[in-house]
Amino acid sequence: MTVGFHSIDTVFDWFYSFKMASNTTNSPAAANLWRRRALFWALAAVVIILGFADLARGGETLAPVLLVIGYCVLVPIAILQ
Repeated sequence: MTVGFHSIDTVFDWFYSFKMASNTTNSPAAANLWRRRALFWALAAVVIILGFADLARGGETLAPVLLVIGYCVLVPIAILQ
């Protein structure tokens, strides 16, 4: 089954229109919310990468703690922001 370009374009058009609509509000609260979301996503990515790096190094204590904090705390906070 092939997917036509029309259906994919429709999805991207919705995304771009949503993104553009959110950027047209030049309020400081919207900019602050965007920064906070980006901060939580970046923090989650860093913690998860550190957890996997420690796991690859053979860590048995710090790696699971970092991965649980990253996946179970920071990612849901970033999603719900």
